[in-house]
Amino acid sequence: MKRVPATFLPPITIDSRAKSPMHRQLYDWFRRAIVTGQMRPGQRVLSTRSLAAELKISRIPVLNAYEQLLAEGYFETFVGSGTCVAGSIPDDTARPMLGKGQKTFPEEIIRKAGQRRISHRAVALTHLPAQSWLNIVGAFRVSLPALDHFPLGVWSKLVARHSRKPGRGIMGYSDAMGYLPLREAIGEYLGAARAVRCDPSQIMVTTGSQQGLQLTAQVLVDPEDRVGIEEPGYPSARQAFITAGAQLIPVPVDQEGMNVSEFIRHGPEARAVYITPSHQYPLGMTMSAARRMLLLNWAVRSSAWIIEDDYDSEYRFGSRPIASLQGLDTDARVIYVGTFSKVMFPALRLGYVVVPRDLLPSFCAARDAADVFSSTLYQLVMTDFIREGHFARHIRRMRMLYMERRMALVKEIRAQMGDSLDVIGAEAGMHLAALLPSGADDVAVSKDAARRGISATPLSTCYLRPQARTGLILGYGGTNAHQIHDGIRKLNLSLQGLRV
Repeated sequence: MKRVPATFLPPITIDSRAKSPMHRQLYDWFRRAIVTGQMRPGQRVLSTRSLAAELKISRIPVLNAYEQLLAEGYFETFVGSGTCVAGSIPDDTARPMLGKGQKTFPEEIIRKAGQRRISHRAVALTHLPAQSWLNIVGAFRVSLPALDHFPLGVWSKLVARHSRKPGRGIMGYSDAMGYLPLREAIGEYLGAARAVRCDPSQIMVTTGSQQGLQLTAQVLVDPEDRVGIEEPGYPSARQAFITAGAQLIPVPVDQEGMNVSEFIRHGPEARAVYITPSHQYPLGMTMSAARRMLLLNWAVRSSAWIIEDDYDSEYRFGSRPIASLQGLDTDARVIYVGTFSKVMFPALRLGYVVVPRDLLPSFCAARDAADVFSSTLYQLVMTDFIREGHFARHIRRMRMLYMERRMALVKEIRAQMGDSLDVIGAEAGMHLAALLPSGADDVAVSKDAARRGISATPLSTCYLRPQARTGLILGYGGTNAHQIHDGIRKLNLSLQGLRV
């Protein structure tokens, strides 16, 4: 049997005033911990001398308890390994022990009690269908970048540079807004590449864009406030506003992006609106200039807020990247949210929010109430990655790679599936949307594809209301040419199989 190294024991309580002697209390505690699984087979236990010193009691009751546990087969001793939990538990203790006066087990109590009360917001969040396609890291996984092309050698050297001899600045508490040099680097990048108007004091570094959305919702929205959201739109943004108790107003999108006139008619009293104007998620169109100005004018007149999610605007293949909506804002009504997770790698968990000056105290307080600040080590590394030019080079390389992968995906769809998938959206980003034949169940197609190892997100999960046409969202950022060819073959099999 493999011996497991000693680990921290759960707290042992010894009551010197109890009628039961100390050795019996220790025996009962170890026996209960073993049969309930708190202590694993093969796990080392403290020596009698160490345990007695930790409990501040005589060694004699510890010796007596250990001897009884050894005699009954709960402990085993090994030369050179000390005392360990036995590999097999005596038959008479196969059923977990019950506490004093306890007639049934916690699981049985829960089943008899039925559903226990949770918040309405938690209920809303858990009413989403099981999304098996998100458990696959392979062909067509949405939001997955080309990890095999990431400059890992450069990144590793930068990590080693800062972690070899970390100072107090890395290991201690940090500013809720984030590491100032990184905020300066982000500000320069956003100003040059996205026409965002801000200075470093307005930039908050977050743990990904999802936290940026959650903080924004907490600061701007009260329960029952109405918030406009694109239809179809980003499901995780919906979740962020649901956790703030907002009432969502689904607003249809067309070739010019969100139908702003429709939104103003149905939500004139809305507190805020969430949009992805540069590359709409999931359909891929760009919001027209006329609608951008109409939305900005509405925000000023209504004293409302616009949350601009610029999640993958770096990757536009047919033309230069579209300037941000925030850059057109002259009344500080736009909160700009971005992320490094899709440009770099998801586990980085670094994003940013550009905050209007008058909202800075509120955002800082909300961040302090959440997780205080992001990992300082990765902030330092990311600063060097940008300052030394690696970030710009990586974006340029990935822009060319993603353009090639998108072309390869469209080609395979047309070659293998013909008219079964109708590709829509601009030539940009890291995913495309494709419409299925009328009447097709995109969730069923996605679940069948997941069983074949393919991640195809159903378009219907992005809608709040029933939609006229279903479809699939196919990510190509982390999918190479071979995976694209094989993935479309399997996806075609899923669709054909469900038609039979």
